[in-house]
Amino acid sequence: MPLPVVQIYEVQDPLQAEALAAMGVDRIGSVILHRRRWRLTGIEETIRICRRRGASASLIPLFRDREGVLAVLDHYRPHIVHFCEALSPFPDGRDEALRLCDDLLELQMAVRTFFPDIRICRSLSLPRPGSGREEEVLGQILEYLRLFAPLSDEFLLDTYLGGFTDGDSQPVTGFVGITGETLDWEIAARLVAASPRPVILAGGLSADNVFAAVMKVRPYGVDSCTRTNAVDEGGTPIRFRKDLEKVRRFLAAARRAGEALGL
Repeated sequence: MPLPVVQIYEVQDPLQAEALAAMGVDRIGSVILHRRRWRLTGIEETIRICRRRGASASLIPLFRDREGVLAVLDHYRPHIVHFCEALSPFPDGRDEALRLCDDLLELQMAVRTFFPDIRICRSLSLPRPGSGREEEVLGQILEYLRLFAPLSDEFLLDTYLGGFTDGDSQPVTGFVGITGETLDWEIAARLVAASPRPVILAGGLSADNVFAAVMKVRPYGVDSCTRTNAVDEGGTPIRFRKDLEKVRRFLAAARRAGEALGL
């Protein structure tokens, strides 16, 4: 498989999944939005298409109770389960974040025990460029790496909005992602170099900046959601609807970067 791996979220439509797999997208990601309404035929078919076309299916549950997550995984059997709770990258939020880490580690241990064939991806939150606290953030994220590496197969770096303990400022409260804004690539590059697990770079990536991002950060993979979405008449990205031409350009730019680096 050529590097960087290219992952595209949020795909709930089997027809779009088929098109993405046909153009060579490596990973296709779907999202379970509700704890009580998680049996969705569109996602079932999307995962079947991934298996048939040789792409990997990644699944985000936007809840973290153990029984609910295990039931979802038993039903869908994705290749990857992706946990994206918003862990503050700032030391000011350390105590609260570490208490949450205990629960998340217990959940990941359960997944590892009952579904050893499903890869576990853990999102880590980075601020936007110019936070002025780069060394503190790096130290905080390195602590998360140490905690989660034994129970994670890979990490994904995504953009954290707001202040030190401001998890509620994220587009989806308590979770990190779909901001459409880039994160601090300087910190990301240092984390990629230090991580004991492969790292996927996310956060506002598009066809226009993914080449530069790969050249700077040198991640194992790149992820796009918001910046490869279709947009409405006002230019606002539409969730769960991909612009296939944007994806095609994103994939081509990521591949060019990989070739330039000899990956």
